[in-house]
Amino acid sequence: MPWRSASRGSIDMTTSTIRLARADARVPLFAIGFAAAVAAASQVAIPLPFTPVPITLQPMLVVLAGMLLGPVAGAASMLLYLAAGATGLPVFTPMGAPGIARFLGPTGGYLIAYPAAAFVAGALARRTTSLRGRWFAATVGMAVIYVGGIAQLAVLTASVSRAIQLGVTPFAAFDVVKALGAAIVLGWSGAASVTRPRR
Repeated sequence: MPWRSASRGSIDMTTSTIRLARADARVPLFAIGFAAAVAAASQVAIPLPFTPVPITLQPMLVVLAGMLLGPVAGAASMLLYLAAGATGLPVFTPMGAPGIARFLGPTGGYLIAYPAAAFVAGALARRTTSLRGRWFAATVGMAVIYVGGIAQLAVLTASVSRAIQLGVTPFAAFDVVKALGAAIVLGWSGAASVTRPRR
């Protein structure tokens, strides 16, 4: 009967609305969680003798924040992380200047690019469901981090080629693998974003 179909449709809409509301309510918690995860990852840093930039898992978590939380919430999560570091909390890698002075050092450009990287990765991830597409989204997000890092290093060294040598060459291959890891984790999550209602 027609009234049953209408009633069933209303129930489906109500269920979807409730699920979306619950997802939206979790977003701030996830954003804080990702900021904390990036802070924790920063404490496991492998210094290299030929560059002031250490190896960390932070870039993977940055793009994953955008891809799981969505572009806006992911970027907000990284802004929260940077704000915590700027106040002097020990959320940056152990080597380097503390607080806001870190942004002026050799790794400052990478850090400043985190919110943009999360946003870009999140925006691209929303447009795809394939592993290749997710990998592409994560890789482009990491490329955004590299742009920030190269810009800062180029200013400090007065040489773009030197900046690339110090800030890209030692890490590019490993970061492509990390991008793949982020894409795989996103696939395991079962959704392109925690803010997207399940069907």
